[in-house]
Amino acid sequence: MSKRLKDETSEEKILEAARRVFLQKGMAGARMQEIADEAGINKALLHYYFRNKELLFDRIFTQAAAKLFPKVVTILDADLPLFEKIEGFISSYIDVMSENPYLPLFVLNEVHRDPEGFYKRISGELKLPRPEKFLMQIDQEVKLGNIRPVSPLQLFMNILSGTIFPFIAKPLFQMHIGVDEFQFRQFMLQRKTEFARFVIDALRK
Repeated sequence: MSKRLKDETSEEKILEAARRVFLQKGMAGARMQEIADEAGINKALLHYYFRNKELLFDRIFTQAAAKLFPKVVTILDADLPLFEKIEGFISSYIDVMSENPYLPLFVLNEVHRDPEGFYKRISGELKLPRPEKFLMQIDQEVKLGNIRPVSPLQLFMNILSGTIFPFIAKPLFQMHIGVDEFQFRQFMLQRKTEFARFVIDALRK
């Protein structure tokens, strides 16, 4: 096996291990030693590939965003009816967040810690979704009388909040309502249709 192929294989092994640890412990609770143990390597080798867990998480975030952002860009830019866009947007976000439920909190922490640096970092590597066309479509539907009067930006923020917040509040659901990991995943699977229906019903005249 060539050194390049070996490095790529080792990195992917580390990333898979890190995803499992981040899923169990979250970004703040994860330790490099735990990730090394999960990957079946020593800590020195882990640091050879990734100097710290922030760099490791950056890679995981970028990979997850690379799955999500193109889907969202396609949905927001498509010539689709508004309600289909809402359904597709919510479904895509929940799918990726379900695979990487620690991402929302990581993004919030990074945005508060260094918003300019975080934006430059991700915008330099990824094509970020632009909501302008979606917002204009909402405004047009309001003017045509097809949906209830609503602020396009408020609607967009409500959709984002309702999609992302359950993952941020997951520990509260688990502690206070007694929802286990399997139940939470089933709940979010149902939410793809339930929340989309809730938003659409609120817009119907």
